[in-house]
Amino acid sequence: MAATPEKLPFWFSDEQVSIVKNAATAWFAKLRAWAMFPVAQLDPRTCSVTALKELAWQRDADRFSGEPLELHRLRVEYAYQNAKDAGSTSGFERIFQRLGIGAIKQHQRMPGVDWDVIDIELTDEQLTKYPGLLDVLVRKYGRTCRRYRWRVVTRIPLSLTVREFGNTYEYDYIQQPSLRLELEAYDIGSSYYFDTVHEEPLFITLAMIETGIDSITII
Repeated sequence: MAATPEKLPFWFSDEQVSIVKNAATAWFAKLRAWAMFPVAQLDPRTCSVTALKELAWQRDADRFSGEPLELHRLRVEYAYQNAKDAGSTSGFERIFQRLGIGAIKQHQRMPGVDWDVIDIELTDEQLTKYPGLLDVLVRKYGRTCRRYRWRVVTRIPLSLTVREFGNTYEYDYIQQPSLRLELEAYDIGSSYYFDTVHEEPLFITLAMIETGIDSITII
C-alpha cells in the first residue's frame, strides 16, 4: 500500500523564505571561502602577496626591482618547469614563451666569433618591454660558461600593391619556296673536280669523283 504524503503546516510567507535563503547562502559561501583559503595560498596566481613571497623564496624566484606583480606570479608558477629546462637550447626558448615574451632565436658557433658567445635574436619591442626580466633569465637559466649577447631585429611593415596586367603578341614568318637546281656533270677526263653553285642565301659545293654522269637534280 502506497504511503500517503503528509502536508506539514507552513507559516512563512514568500518574502520571509527569501530572506532565510539568502542568509543561508551567504553563510555557507563564507564557510567555503574559509575552508578554501589554505588551498588558495598554494596557487601563485591567487595567493596573497605575503604567501607569494614565501612561495618565491621556496622556488628561488625572488621578485626583482620593478617587476610587475602579475609577471612575478607567473615566474613563481613556472619556477620548477623553468629550472628543468635550464641549460638546453630548446628549453631556454620554452622559458621565454612561458613568461609571455614570445619566440626567440639563438645563434651559436658563429664564424669569426668566439665559441662561447651565444646571440639571442629578439625584436625591439621584446627588448624594451622586458629589460630587467631578460637579464634575470640569462643569469638564472643560461648555460654555464657562455656569454650572451642581444641581437635586436626591427620589423618594418611593408605593403605591396597588386595590379592586373596583360599583353598580346604576334609574329610573322616568310617561307621561301623550294629551290630546284639542275647541275650538269661533264666528262673532262679527270677523276676528281669541283662544281660550285652560288645562290643567295644557299651555297652548294659538289665534288664529282666518277665521270660519265649526265645530270644531278637537287630539290
